[in-house]
Amino acid sequence: MTFRRVLVTGGYGFIGSHFVRALLRTTSETQVTNLDLLTYSANPENLRDLEKHPRHRLVKGDVADPEVADRVFGGGVDAVVHFAAESHVDRSILDATPFLRTNVLGTQTLLDAAVRHRAKRFVHVSTDEVYGSLGPEGRFTEESPLAPNSPYAASKAGSDLLVRAAWKTHGLHATVTRASNNFGPNQFPEKLLPLAITNAIDGRKIPVYGDGAQVRDWIYVEDHCEALLAVLERGEAGEIYNIGGGNERANLPLLEAVLRLLGKGKDLLESVADRPGHDRRYALDSSKMRRTLGWAPAVPFEERLAQTVGWYRANEAWWRPLKKKREYTEHARAWYGAKLAAPGGAP
Repeated sequence: MTFRRVLVTGGYGFIGSHFVRALLRTTSETQVTNLDLLTYSANPENLRDLEKHPRHRLVKGDVADPEVADRVFGGGVDAVVHFAAESHVDRSILDATPFLRTNVLGTQTLLDAAVRHRAKRFVHVSTDEVYGSLGPEGRFTEESPLAPNSPYAASKAGSDLLVRAAWKTHGLHATVTRASNNFGPNQFPEKLLPLAITNAIDGRKIPVYGDGAQVRDWIYVEDHCEALLAVLERGEAGEIYNIGGGNERANLPLLEAVLRLLGKGKDLLESVADRPGHDRRYALDSSKMRRTLGWAPAVPFEERLAQTVGWYRANEAWWRPLKKKREYTEHARAWYGAKLAAPGGAP
């Protein structure tokens, strides 16, 4: 099934911008409306070459504004892929309010508009963090209970439940996807891998929370987008789909691998106090995606990591201005400097 009019929220962000490209590349018929407030983590440079694309239109607006939602849906929307979210855990610990507005209220506002305007599909992009923390064994399945441990994760869990309610109450064809940690080009440099890569390029310290033994399951952003396309086209109403890369890595060995790719020494790693409520391990069982939708990651993790490091080395003009923005520097100094006492880890 091809949807002629797709609303993508947060399409100038990291994952959203990759999805917009994947969607336009996959079909020659789909018109994409990209609703984005263009906050600090959204970057117009991510889609600069699509400014005049005949099938891509930017609407600057807040997903939590009902008037904006009605205006966008009133122009015709067959399907929604909802990325727009506040997503940085550290920021949610400092101030949870923006996370509640965008992630909870914003999602409900979009769901209300989707019901009123009879959208045919609603794909809600969530996170594995809603499940909380795992022990050393096992993986989260779609039936695992929700046990969020950060304000960010709690706000996403709340939005997931609102999506379920819209399906049950209003019959909206809605699905929820929960992905593991994404990485790749164009990721805002406050997240672990781009922060480590860009700091290492400059010979600056890389903060390591606690003992660095926290484990994450990593997925390359383009693999995630291919999975989302499959859910958009063939996902079943009311279903949840875990999207994991099957690449569990502890933080410290992962950062050491980045340093090796850059020819840098481990002396750049600096241990700092652990994040409050820090989840120890995430791992997703993605067998449902593989079994029912025929999806699987395309390229081995090590190759994708090398490609990602190479992209940041070749695209300093993209990330250097971001690390000078007030929204980046003020947060980094407040968090790594004052709160975690990590000299050299922040700008």
